[in-house]
Amino acid sequence: MKPRIALLATGGTIAGAAEAPTAAHYRSAAIPAQELLAAIPKVTELAAVECEQFAQVGSQQMDDALWLRLAARVNALLVAGGVDGVVITHGTDTLEETGYFLNLVVKSEAPVILTAAMRPATALSADGPLNLYNAVAVAAHPASRGKGVLVVVDDEIHSAREIVKTNTTELDSFSSPNTGRVGIVTYGAARFFHAPVRAHTAQAPFRVDGLERLPRVDVLFAHAGMEPDLVDAVVGLGAKGLVIAGVGNGNVSDRILAALDRARAHGVVVVRSSRAGSGIVGRNVELDDDAHGFVAADELGPAKARVLLKLALNHTTDLAEIQRCFCTY
Repeated sequence: MKPRIALLATGGTIAGAAEAPTAAHYRSAAIPAQELLAAIPKVTELAAVECEQFAQVGSQQMDDALWLRLAARVNALLVAGGVDGVVITHGTDTLEETGYFLNLVVKSEAPVILTAAMRPATALSADGPLNLYNAVAVAAHPASRGKGVLVVVDDEIHSAREIVKTNTTELDSFSSPNTGRVGIVTYGAARFFHAPVRAHTAQAPFRVDGLERLPRVDVLFAHAGMEPDLVDAVVGLGAKGLVIAGVGNGNVSDRILAALDRARAHGVVVVRSSRAGSGIVGRNVELDDDAHGFVAADELGPAKARVLLKLALNHTTDLAEIQRCFCTY
């Protein structure tokens, strides 16, 4: 019997439409899910695919409300829906954040695969159809089980925790700079090289059942001459957490450090990440995190550090436990 795979379409460039095959301008999320599936008729040889138009937005529109709805739907499908895996089509802009969020809140070992496209569906040499075909193939592959949420793009398989978008428009815009891809998939033939080592999905304690919102967490990008009133503004606006995209190893100027201390005095949890794009922000390396009450982001860049902090704050306010979360998930 073929695996049963649920396809949840959310929009994005993979469902985009342009006026001409070579036009740069296009409308995101214009093509419905059934049409995307109809473009790859051979997919029926891989699995029985059940199609659902979950949303129809560009991924820049993704927010907590959509994330919470999406997590609830994925969990419902995998727990009670009788499907063997889920494929989600998504825009590329925030794919890495949605994928990591699901990697922490989906409570099943069944495959959950995100896929996307850098060219709209109407483009000359559109990449979406093969990406979607490969995503279904990976979702149907027995070896995908237990590996957390995965992303399939450009013939590669990545962990949702590790993948980042590194280019605005090129086809090979995604990479996993700290750990590398976990496998490849060539015209539906998947091959895994290794498995993600961080705890995920059913191993993670984060549950969002019944939640309508998550704690506010903001990200500030550090730069030469950064003004400390930006930090004060975030505190005044009611943020429960703040991720600072610091320079180098999560560093900031003395003026910003003083502002972050003020934020901590108001109960805001401060996480030091880096704007560098890869690498590890080490605890107590150049800044004394213990003295200031900061959390070091470890391997997570600012966008994903924000995702984890939102979930961690919903779970605990203990700084030691939040730091453990950043070293574990």
